[in-house]
Amino acid sequence: QVQLEESGGELVQAGGSLRLSCTASGRAFSGYTMGWFRQAPGKEREFVATITAWGGGSTLYSDSVKGRFTISKDNTSNTVYLQMNSLKPEDTAVYYCAAGGRIITWKRNPRSYDSWGQGTQVTVSS
Repeated sequence: QVQLEESGGELVQAGGSLRLSCTASGRAFSGYTMGWFRQAPGKEREFVATITAWGGGSTLYSDSVKGRFTISKDNTSNTVYLQMNSLKPEDTAVYYCAAGGRIITWKRNPRSYDSWGQGTQVTVSS
């Protein structure tokens, strides 16, 4: 089992940038599919981005963040990142990182992931 911890969330102005980090401990995550999800008050947990364990690391993004967010990882440090640019007030949410199996068919479904971090708050002011 892998333990995950997010960091980097804070208050920023609209149009600004943040980089979130998720560090894994307990086991190396080179064999895991990694994902980012977010949850705003009163709303269900929403898919943001994933990166695969195989190949060069194939990525997938939700339509709402395409062109603005970038997911990446460093297997040496067991860290996955979410670079967020051109932030909007509607991006305000608690952001969670997650780990799943080496191959996941339904990558947008949070139930496909086995391990979750505690979450980090991102607030974007208008």
